[in-house]
Order: sequence, then C-alpha cells, then structure tokens
Amino acid sequence: MDALNPPIISLLGVDFSNIPLDTVVTRLFARPQQARFAYVVTPNADHLERLLRIPRLRGVYQRAMLCLLDSHVIAFAAKLLGLPRSRVVSGADLTDALLPHLEGLKVAVVGMQQAEFELLAVKFPGIAFVHHQPPMGLLHNSKAFHEVVDFVCATGAPFTFFAVGSPVQELLAYAAASRPDSVGVGLCIGSGLRFAAGSLQRAPAWMRRSGLEWLYRLAQDPKRLAGRYLISDPKALLAMAVSAIREKKR
Repeated sequence: MDALNPPIISLLGVDFSNIPLDTVVTRLFARPQQARFAYVVTPNADHLERLLRIPRLRGVYQRAMLCLLDSHVIAFAAKLLGLPRSRVVSGADLTDALLPHLEGLKVAVVGMQQAEFELLAVKFPGIAFVHHQPPMGLLHNSKAFHEVVDFVCATGAPFTFFAVGSPVQELLAYAAASRPDSVGVGLCIGSGLRFAAGSLQRAPAWMRRSGLEWLYRLAQDPKRLAGRYLISDPKALLAMAVSAIREKKR
C-alpha cells in the first residue's frame, strides 16, 4: 500500500485498518479455522464518542485483529477537516459479504431475538447456525456474560457473529480472545444480521453512500436513536474538529 493509502489510519486515538472490503474478506478466510480466537470491530461515531468518555475501553479495540471504520459521516468529516480518512467497511456490508460464503460451516450467533434468528436460518439454509440469545443487561450480569463466552469457546465455530450492540459485543469478543480454548473469528457487527435476515430494513444504497444512513435509521426508531445521533455522536465530530485545529497549529 502506497504512502497515499497507508494500511493504518489513526483518528481520535483509534487505529483503523485502511483496507477495502474484499481484502478484509480474503484475510478472514485465509486464517486457519482452528486458529486462536481473534476478532473484528467496526466502530462508528457512537463508539468514538464512548471511547472519548471511557478511555479504558481503548484496549478492547487495540486488541482486535481488524478495526474497520463503520461511518461515512466520520469519513466525510475527516476529509473536510483535512484529517486522515480511512476506508469505510461497515459491519452490515461485512456481514453481507461473508454470509454467502459460509455454506457448510458452523457459524455461531450471539444475540438476535429467536424469531429474527429463524428468519436468518431460513434465508441461509446451507449454514450450520448455532444460536445463543443472552438476556439484556449483560454488563451487569456477570453470570450471563461468562455464559456467552463459554458458548463461544464450546462451539468452536470458525465464525462467530456478535449482534448484541456496543460496547457489550466488543467486551465479549475481548473476553473470548483471552481464553486459551477459544478459536475462530469474532465479528462485532451490531445490526448486520438483522439487515441480512430482513427483520430490519436498511437504508437505500444512495443514502449509505451519502452518509445519510443515520437519518434513515433515526426515522425508523427515533425514541431509541435520537439521543445517540443528535446528542452523543456530534461530540465525536466536535472532537475531530478540535483535533484538526491542533494539527494545523503544529
């Protein structure tokens, strides 16, 4: 990769893997299926804002084998501010790219409601899915949290999708990676499986490319997402602006 496209782009203290989607997929399938557990994180503006507030979570992202930018808004803002801009590889796009190639493999799913999981299994009948639906509030339920980690280790699936939201999914993946009996790849993909199953409608492609997917999702679920998109996420953009000003003063 040339100087204009470095393999790592640092933004707000997070090192993003600056590689295209097809390269990500190739790397994941190149790993031996029984290799020691590693995981992929897909931070967006919400993640970045949280990392600014809770710096101790940074180690979870640093431990990941790949850290992929899941936000066209952040990418556009970086470009406008003159900051380094990483390629965007969303958790949903990664999920869509992987699922058609997992036929015949055991694939573990952590999260999703049972009805949604069944839709996913029907849509991809060639995949040997195993499912664990943990209760809500895993961060405050040590027993349930460790049951998820035990499930991941016991299944030994070459691919595990964590669909329980951030930061729970990243902490679960980090915990699994700390176990000597864990194998495979963990994918922290948020709502990616719900989109793939068809239980949640994704924004049209033009809205995604334009950085407007957040607006589409806000219209779908304003009660849950208004605080995130309208209050929390702008703080990450403000931090980027401050970072850009500091860079120019150097």
